[in-house]
Amino acid sequence: MSIKNTNLPILLVMVWAWVGACADGLPDPLITPGALNPEVNPDTIATTICARGYTKTIRPHSNYTDRLKKLQLARYGYEDRNPRQYEEDHLIALSIGGAASDTNNLWPQPRQGRWSAREKDQLEGVLHRMVCAGLLPLRQAQQAMAKDWIESYQHYVRRR
Repeated sequence: MSIKNTNLPILLVMVWAWVGACADGLPDPLITPGALNPEVNPDTIATTICARGYTKTIRPHSNYTDRLKKLQLARYGYEDRNPRQYEEDHLIALSIGGAASDTNNLWPQPRQGRWSAREKDQLEGVLHRMVCAGLLPLRQAQQAMAKDWIESYQHYVRRR
């Protein structure tokens, strides 16, 4: 008795979409869905993310992120596994309340390409300023970055 897999075309489309997303600068949402810092909420932003120098106080040590980057380069299946080509980046930026050391919020983001760490850094700055100025709710900024930071870049950075 043979069993036909009628879900194979759907599975292939999902894999193709995932590979395309990762190649285009988005992390794999199954590996890096994002994670929040429980200390940051709308009531604490003045003393956390909006306080000058805050992210320096919570940023994980490079020993931790360098080791994690090497593990994740293999897990992500990147062909180029030279750690210098990647930034171990927070999907939800520390500057808008992302978790500092949670592996669900860290991934090896390529430093080169159309959607590199440089563009994401621009978005992080814009969202941080908007949240701290009261122009964008904290949760909306966090969700925008976690869902699709590239789409958020096109919405918040390009429109300026």
